[in-house]
Amino acid sequence: MSTAVTPAAAQEAAAGVFRIALGVEYKGSNYHGFQLQEAGTSSIQGHLEDALQQINAGVPLRVSCAGRTDAMVHACGQVVHFDTSIERPMRAWMMGANRYLPKDISVVWAQAVPMDFHARFSAIARRYRYVIYSDEVRPAHLAEEVTWTHQALDVEKMQRAAACLVGTHDFNALRAAGCQAHSPVRTIHHLHVFEYGKLIIIDVRANAFLHHMVRNIAGVLMMIGAGERPVEWAQIVLDSCDRKAGGVTAAPHGLYMVQVEYPEQFVLPERYLGPHFLSGLPDISVD
Repeated sequence: MSTAVTPAAAQEAAAGVFRIALGVEYKGSNYHGFQLQEAGTSSIQGHLEDALQQINAGVPLRVSCAGRTDAMVHACGQVVHFDTSIERPMRAWMMGANRYLPKDISVVWAQAVPMDFHARFSAIARRYRYVIYSDEVRPAHLAEEVTWTHQALDVEKMQRAAACLVGTHDFNALRAAGCQAHSPVRTIHHLHVFEYGKLIIIDVRANAFLHHMVRNIAGVLMMIGAGERPVEWAQIVLDSCDRKAGGVTAAPHGLYMVQVEYPEQFVLPERYLGPHFLSGLPDISVD
C-alpha cells in the first residue's frame, strides 16, 4: 500500500501547511451517522476528530468526508481529509489515531495530498454495497451488519429490475423526502444483484448519490424479489418522479460505503472491496 507524498503535496508542506487524506472504516451501528451531532450524541466525525487532535499536538482540527453516511450505516472505504501545521510521518497519523479511536472505527491508510484535493468535491465516483441475509431464521452473527429478511428473494428478477436504473436519470422517486440536493439527476454506472451463499448483495456505483437513494433502491428490489411487485414496477417508480410511489426504505444495517474514486493525479492507496466478510468475493463489475 503506497503512502508516497506527491510533488504538489511536498511543495505545500514546505510552506508549513499539510493536507492529509485518510482511509477510514467503521461499523455504524453505535453511531448517529458520520456527521457531527448535537452535544451528547455519538458520531464517527466526533470520535475521529478527537483522536486526531491527540496526534495534532492537542490542536483541534476539522475533517471533511467523501460522504456523510446515516445512522447505523457502515463504511469500509470512507475517505476524509484535514489540514494541519504539525508534521508527522503518515504512519503516525494512522496508528496514532487508531490508538485513541473506539474499536469499531479504524484508520486504514494516511497520505499527504495537495491543497486542491477535497474528499467530497474531488471524488468522481462512489460505490456502495447493500447486503441482505435471506433465510427463515434471523442470524445471530452479523445481526447489525446485514439486513435480514425471512422471505426468499428471486435474484434474477431483482437483477432484471435493476437494469432500468442504470444510466443518467431523475431519481426523485428514490431519494428521501428531506433530501437537500439541488438536482435529483444522477448517473448509475453499474447496479448488480448477486448471491453469495445465503447473502444477496446489491452492488451499485454512481457519480454521486442522493439521500437514502441506495436504501430506497434496495427497498424496491427487495419487494420485487419477494414477488410483491412485478419486475416492471422499478421502471414505473423511476418514471413517476414521486417518492410516494417508491415503496419502503430498506433498513440501514446492510449498507456499506465500499469505495470512493478520485482522479489518478492524487495517487491514493487502494484496498480490496469490503465488507470484510466478503473479502474473498471477486469484483464482478463491468463498466
